Amino acid sequence: MTWEGQNLYGKELQRFEFAEPHMGTEFRLKFYAADETQAQQVAKLAFARIAALNAVMSDYDPKSELSILCAKNAEKCAGPIAVSDDLFRVIQEAQKISELSAGAFDITVGPVVRLWRLARKNRLMPDPDVLKEAMSKVGYQKIKLDPVKKTVELTVAGMKLDLGGIGKGFAAEEVLKLLKEKGITSALVAASGDISVADPPPHADGWKVSIAPLPGSTQERILTLKNVAVSTSGDASQFVEIAGKRYSHVLDPRTGIGLLGRRSVTVIAPRGTQADALTKMASVWEPEKAIAAIEKLEKVACLIIVLDEQGKEVVKSSSRYKDYVKPE
Repeated sequence: MTWEGQNLYGKELQRFEFAEPHMGTEFRLKFYAADETQAQQVAKLAFARIAALNAVMSDYDPKSELSILCAKNAEKCAGPIAVSDDLFRVIQEAQKISELSAGAFDITVGPVVRLWRLARKNRLMPDPDVLKEAMSKVGYQKIKLDPVKKTVELTVAGMKLDLGGIGKGFAAEEVLKLLKEKGITSALVAASGDISVADPPPHADGWKVSIAPLPGSTQERILTLKNVAVSTSGDASQFVEIAGKRYSHVLDPRTGIGLLGRRSVTVIAPRGTQADALTKMASVWEPEKAIAAIEKLEKVACLIIVLDEQGKEVVKSSSRYKDYVKPE
């Protein structure tokens, strides 16, 4: 272990790293603390927070709060249902991005996501009639929220919410908040492609974060980040080939079809929830339209890499992206 930096009381700070499997991926914590006792205690609390959020947001666990919410609405509209603060906040955040993206990001796509899970397993396109029925339950406008009573109403029977496109970013953001409350100000929380960072390591300009290249590319892209979040979405590992076409795990909620073509989308935003959801919007939209929308958002930047028909990278970025790329 390497000793670096000092805290306000003059004690040397030490770098610690922890990792645990949660939400179908590995959550990694990197932070600076005064001693191992403090680090172990804080890491335990952080992973407990992630587990608690998974018990709220998972659509795989039939006992999760999200699954129970949807189950109550399975046969007929159940009306407004009171939910926890965590579930209400993440759904509320999702609705904001849905409105911004005109439905290019939409957590009501759950029924279609389930069809594509089977499609990836069986390598068969979803049945058109079954897909049409699933799509009749999709549409962020079908969710009604009451911020005073903290209730969620799903206005069409059989709706299923899927927080896979925003949940990990929300969890990383919440863990970073917890670490700060416990006095850990220099920290990084990573959940696969979703990373939230606080103050940089001692004597550093920021946390170094590498954007994974598309297959076949050797281009290394390193970001230097502090007090922001970054999310990268692509189809390098999650896709299915059917009848000679490659479909991404990222779906267009407006059509119910997996995205075609090869691309990697990275979004940098003030908070993890924003970054995670905005990558999906930017993946679904054409690069020029996505970048134009990102440019209008305060303190948000993006990088979009698309492989053309010759297999060459076509790189487009918003104007703020260069602020996070520091020369070595």
